[in-house]
Amino acid sequence: MRKISPLMREAMRPYRRTLKKIYQAILTYDRIVVFRHIMPDFDALGTQMGFVAWLQDNFPNKDIRYVGDDHVTFTPRLYPPMEIIADGYFEQPFLALVLDTGNRDRIADQRYQKAALIIKIDHHPVVDSFGHLNLEVTSMAATSEIIANLVSQFPGRRRISKTAAAYLYSGIAGDSGRFMYSSTSPHTFEAARVLVATGLDLSKDVYQKMYQKALDDLKVTAYILNHFEVSPKGVAYYVLDAAIQDTLKITPERGKENVNVFSNIEGINIWCSVTEDPKDNVWRISIRSKEVAVNKVAAQFGGGGHAQASGAKIDTLADLPRFIAALDDLIR
Repeated sequence: MRKISPLMREAMRPYRRTLKKIYQAILTYDRIVVFRHIMPDFDALGTQMGFVAWLQDNFPNKDIRYVGDDHVTFTPRLYPPMEIIADGYFEQPFLALVLDTGNRDRIADQRYQKAALIIKIDHHPVVDSFGHLNLEVTSMAATSEIIANLVSQFPGRRRISKTAAAYLYSGIAGDSGRFMYSSTSPHTFEAARVLVATGLDLSKDVYQKMYQKALDDLKVTAYILNHFEVSPKGVAYYVLDAAIQDTLKITPERGKENVNVFSNIEGINIWCSVTEDPKDNVWRISIRSKEVAVNKVAAQFGGGGHAQASGAKIDTLADLPRFIAALDDLIR
């Protein structure tokens, strides 16, 4: 029998009543659908597929399904393609597990609303507690970190397979910036330790798949390094309009992939990608910082997120100077 880490047990002590209700719901429902947010990142997909793999491993007689949009590069390199499920499936009672999603508008498949019971599990700042049950642990670096803890304490000490562990680890590594962001805590490392103990080869099973690049990706990086701007107070940003995306053979979803190229440059305090999304007629912005909290500015521009990692959007490039100026104002 696997011993539960005291650190992990203590981290979830304030939520133990909610945990018991979640455990009971999983035991009760034979049909479970796992959801997460649109335009998924490592944590969204790692959390979703890690939980799905764990559920399938430990409850082989239950019908476990997963839905959402595929990722342009992570699928199928790291995560399997999403299932396509007919509407009729959702007319029978099922449990909806909605992961890593701060508000209901960003849930990738709105059929979650048809569930008999909706459980939200998330680590973002709380803005919309849309579930019948809400496990919102904002102190953790990733929702995958919450799930690693949750499954470790599930009654019966069910197993965590290497497959489930690899998915969950990818989510933790992705949202903690490989354990470099300030959201990383002793619990983050403890959750990672539990997952690695399943026998993961971190290089082969996780990191090679997470960060593998094609030769053409160097052209994207080269373009960014030759066309970025830096504001007077150290806000670095690059702009990828639709024409440049076509030239570089990338999609809007991939526009932010190079944002962290500026993360360790002296004199740069905040860094952003600005990517045109013609489908939605907006410019999507990913914001990162070393120390400055940027989420309030993100909220002013139609977004939000974590203190050092947020997203925003503007309607036109004419709004970009005002956005950059707002970030400049954060820097003393």
